[in-house]
Amino acid sequence: MNISEGNVIAVDCGTQSLRVIVFSKDGNILAKEQVTYKPYESPKPGWAEQNTEVWWTAFCTAVGKIKQNSPELLKNARGIGVTAQRDTVILIDSEGNVLRPAITWLDTRRAKGSYHPGFFMKAGYKLIGMYEKILHSQSGGQCNWIQENEPEIWQKTWKVLMVSGYFNYRLTGIPADSPASIVAHLPFSHKKRNWADKSDITYKIFPMEDEKKCTVIESGEFIGHLTRQASVETGLPEGLPVIACGSDKSCETLGMGCINTDTASLSFGTTATVEVCTDRYLEPLSFLPAYSAACPGCWVPEIEIFRGYWMISWFKNELGYEERTKATATGIIPEKIMDRLLDASPPGCYGLMLQPYWGASLKDHYAKGAIIGFGDVHGRHAIYRAIIEGLAYSLREGLEQLEERGRFRVKRIAVSGGASKSNRICQITANILNRPLVRGSVTEASALGAAILIAKGTGIYDSVLESIKGMVRYERTFFPDKECRKLYDGLYRVYTKIYPALKDIYKEIREVTGYPS
Repeated sequence: MNISEGNVIAVDCGTQSLRVIVFSKDGNILAKEQVTYKPYESPKPGWAEQNTEVWWTAFCTAVGKIKQNSPELLKNARGIGVTAQRDTVILIDSEGNVLRPAITWLDTRRAKGSYHPGFFMKAGYKLIGMYEKILHSQSGGQCNWIQENEPEIWQKTWKVLMVSGYFNYRLTGIPADSPASIVAHLPFSHKKRNWADKSDITYKIFPMEDEKKCTVIESGEFIGHLTRQASVETGLPEGLPVIACGSDKSCETLGMGCINTDTASLSFGTTATVEVCTDRYLEPLSFLPAYSAACPGCWVPEIEIFRGYWMISWFKNELGYEERTKATATGIIPEKIMDRLLDASPPGCYGLMLQPYWGASLKDHYAKGAIIGFGDVHGRHAIYRAIIEGLAYSLREGLEQLEERGRFRVKRIAVSGGASKSNRICQITANILNRPLVRGSVTEASALGAAILIAKGTGIYDSVLESIKGMVRYERTFFPDKECRKLYDGLYRVYTKIYPALKDIYKEIREVTGYPS
């Protein structure tokens, strides 16, 4: 390891806020500023667009606050890098002007798609269960929609960028991004960690001219230096090295120290995910790619629950009036007060079970949520516990799918995300997954993952592995309760039968109502 001193600056651009965090070389947070904003504008029903200046202004504001309070931290910084939300597309022209608001990952508009396989190819896709997935995937392509509905914008487009790529360009003048950041409806081959060639199905269903593609630079590698213009706009030192990082999920996994299949990463975020890091390409579900890991040469197969721990906010807003009122009166955040609801019902909730598909699952875009097993003992508290247990059952199901496909056994779980701050939620999850669960000492796992890569890229550490060893620590371990094991194992067997039993019913509901589209 290089013994030279230095801080690094991690930028985490999320859906609802942007954080600029200065880390020391041992992974401690030296300064942090967060700027919130409205997650998107919706000019038409189902649209979710964002003005890119909202993100850039938030970034400049956050940097300005740190510079005002701790100018030496920025002056002594060794480098900067960006981690950001996935599947959000930005188009710029040859002069760097943004051509239209970014279409975010929350957008639900649908494209027609230009790929129409011939009779025999179509029959083959149907035979292996891939045809409907292809149609659904290409209809979600933001660039497909723009080509069909805004051809004049597409004609002017010089580069198509992700949010992190947009920041990299604004900082350096170089349109570049890492393989771990290009997670979108784009012609990208994660297996090759580069743009797809003509033989790849993504090349066909997401058509895009080669000249519109950004340069791909591996995570932890140097992109360029901060330009004079960027220095004037942000207040950061001119010439500051900019390092390629990864998406929020890939950096989160890295920030939890997950570098092999011994440890799985759980994200208790708006979208709940379970991931492992593996040095071989492994599709988590048939025809679903494993994304490029922020650790070079590795991949992160991922199972996703689209609405995930957003359901805590759903409960708070729809059924948590009492907790919100108490929070206002006491100054305690509602989520802390809601923890008490978890103690009002026993493990297993007297058989009340919830399937958390408030957003369609990756198994089936017809899927819906379900709550079954109601009795007269069940109140609001039982519904809340059923939410937490249902999410844990779903994450266990995803974990076991990864283990089965990869033929490995995960020994422990590392958890991050907002809900991980709750000791009760962590303990329930450890009980249901029946594995030790560790919580990081730094709650900003995505930013820490970016900092790990920046530290490697600027020579503070010689490798990503050395950087992880020097910067990742765990604050607490939750061990599964042996007394709960038999109960939860039994209920989990019941849980795995809910979706097969309701699958056809979900589809029929969708055919009658048209929802989800």
